[in-house]
Amino acid sequence: EVQLVESGGGLVQAGESLRLSCAASGFTFDDYAIGWFRQAPGKEREGVSCITSLDGGTTYADSVKGRFTISSDDAKETVYLQMNRLQPEDTAVYYCAALNTIVRLVDLCAYDYNYWGQGTQVTVSS
Repeated sequence: EVQLVESGGGLVQAGESLRLSCAASGFTFDDYAIGWFRQAPGKEREGVSCITSLDGGTTYADSVKGRFTISSDDAKETVYLQMNRLQPEDTAVYYCAALNTIVRLVDLCAYDYNYWGQGTQVTVSS
């Protein structure tokens, strides 16, 4: 059984940083795409940042470019999202999602991800 467990969320002030972790178990950490998505109250879920093992490529939403960095540690089977200069509009539940694929999409967050974590709350106060 595949499990994705997010951690690292919390309450911070605007301008501060957080690092989210997504630890995978039961998931083949090869030929994959893994992404971070978020959903704020009353809003649709959006792709924040995604990464693929196919060529190490990454995708970022325009709203987080230059502030967030996604990375993976295949040995630890964990994907991270370093979030700097957080803003109140970053407040949301952040979810990790994964799938195995050999198809390389231009937008790595556009896959039909089939494994999802339970989410971790990120709250940024002004």
